[in-house]
Amino acid sequence: MKHSVYILLFLCCYLNSCGVKNKTSESTEIKEKVNLLSELQNPDLKPFYYGVASGDPLQDAVIIWTKIEPKNDFSEEKVTWQMSKDSLFNSIDKSGIAKTDASKGYTIKVDVTNLSAGTYYYYRFIRENDTSLVGRTRTAPKNAQQLKFAVASCANYVWGYFNAYGRMAEEDDLNAIIFLGDYIYEYGARKPEHIIDNRNHIPINEIVTLEDYRTRYAQYHLDDDLMQAHLKHPFIPVWDDHEVANNAYMSGAQNHSDDEGNYETRKAAAMQAYYEWLPIRESENHYRSFNFGNLADLMMLDERLAGRTKQLGYNDPEKNSDSHSILGEKQFSWFEEELEQSKAKWKLIGNQVILSYQYYDNPKRRFNVDTWNGYPKDQSRMVNDLRKTENAIVLTGDTHSAWAFEVTDDPFKNYNAKTGKGAVAVEIAVASVNTANHNELFSDSLVTAHEKNMLNPKANPHLKYLNRRDHGYVLLTLNEKQALAEYKVVPTNKKRMSGVAVDTSFVIESGTTKFGDK
Repeated sequence: MKHSVYILLFLCCYLNSCGVKNKTSESTEIKEKVNLLSELQNPDLKPFYYGVASGDPLQDAVIIWTKIEPKNDFSEEKVTWQMSKDSLFNSIDKSGIAKTDASKGYTIKVDVTNLSAGTYYYYRFIRENDTSLVGRTRTAPKNAQQLKFAVASCANYVWGYFNAYGRMAEEDDLNAIIFLGDYIYEYGARKPEHIIDNRNHIPINEIVTLEDYRTRYAQYHLDDDLMQAHLKHPFIPVWDDHEVANNAYMSGAQNHSDDEGNYETRKAAAMQAYYEWLPIRESENHYRSFNFGNLADLMMLDERLAGRTKQLGYNDPEKNSDSHSILGEKQFSWFEEELEQSKAKWKLIGNQVILSYQYYDNPKRRFNVDTWNGYPKDQSRMVNDLRKTENAIVLTGDTHSAWAFEVTDDPFKNYNAKTGKGAVAVEIAVASVNTANHNELFSDSLVTAHEKNMLNPKANPHLKYLNRRDHGYVLLTLNEKQALAEYKVVPTNKKRMSGVAVDTSFVIESGTTKFGDK
């Protein structure tokens, strides 16, 4: 009998050492994650601990979302949803029953249709005697005198507080929050000496499995500032790389190794969790477009999983080949058709990585091969496409820094830095919500010197603004005559606090491709 017990114990230890989990250990890990999440939950919100959200607004439809805590691990949950133009729900415009179960991680998404254009709606979810928070959303207008968007990217829980989300929640009259990627980060826990107020990642390991990704999204959604932003405004999100793994592309990622299993399995898990937890309309393609009446069309690109080939080295001649692509032919053709058919005044392009040429003051890396610079054929094609239209604004995330570029195919030959002649569009790149920027990695003097070198007209004549020190977002206001871009920054991410300031602002007059003063 003793020998049998020893053999069993040896077998369990051997399986665990080989990375094969038995059901008991896996169940224990899940319970540990649940317990850690429960410490962040507000008991007053039970069973809708994760708030509510809305997104992908059309003129007659919008997605509404929530996550419910199930009664047990195997139950199917039925939830009533209601939508009203009245915040008190004295009259109900739309309602229905939504079902969810463990296969969806108990998330709920409803595509509410047949709505009125350009209208605020309130929505909520009900299970028996429990009611969720009341969210507010807004459909896209058929015609508008003004549009207003908050543009943001890159929120990493472990780098501090999401004060930028809190300030976006307080913005009046937004049509939507355009989120350009890195909604979560896949990395594991940080070292204890770097943790701010116990804001470490759950789970502590780098996330790889579906359960891991779901847990990470759950943690982020429990943040009060993010919850408030979702509560007040519809999101139009797109993924970048960290929703899967750093520097992701179609068939791999820089931050994925063989000992983390099959990449396609990991990518599928990441995509499933993303669609479960974000208020996004699901279809064959992640890239998609939105019409805001006469004033704007928004085209959201997917520069990670739809067509991107592996990044190549700085001096690799294959980067100039036709097969090396950041969008892929299918998506590029779709974009060109959308751009050509657009009749709106402004053409907004949701873009994950910097499109413009950028010369770094680093002899070992003159440009970032993960951006469009690393895909010169596609970069040239995109610039030529933008040359054929008017009033294109490229909205960019990824770098944790704020930039303002006048987009040109050659800033040294076919472009006049004073007049803007030769530019085909403007590019507005946003700072991170809170992910580390240069100011958290280097001294103030080094960061200031780096900014000065980058802004030198001899290096980047088309670069008009650079901030690698602050966190925040861009408030973009559009009307028939002009676009106003306000680069807003928060005081800190080291503690939760109010306050926001405009670091700089630019006006883009209709018919021009130049940044002007407000």
